[in-house]
Amino acid sequence: MTVRWLITKDMGAKNFAMRLFEVYHGGYSPLHTHPWEHEVFILEGEGVVFDGEKTTPFKADDVVFIPMEERHQFKNTGGKQLKFLCLIPNEK
Repeated sequence: MTVRWLITKDMGAKNFAMRLFEVYHGGYSPLHTHPWEHEVFILEGEGVVFDGEKTTPFKADDVVFIPMEERHQFKNTGGKQLKFLCLIPNEK
């Protein structure tokens, strides 16, 4: 998995940061939590969000909202690369 920071506070963005994630076939992020929410837009591919108990599928053009402190893990379950944009608040 790779992460590219597209918009950051160093560029003048006061409120939010935007990142591009690329998850290779069979790849996944760690199961983790944060004290902030995530807004995610799926650009390409398909996969699931796992919360430690259940999975929720997604595909290109779907949106995923992760509330603050919710356990989450993104998994690529499709046959090609998964790409998504993820917006998070900038640290205050």
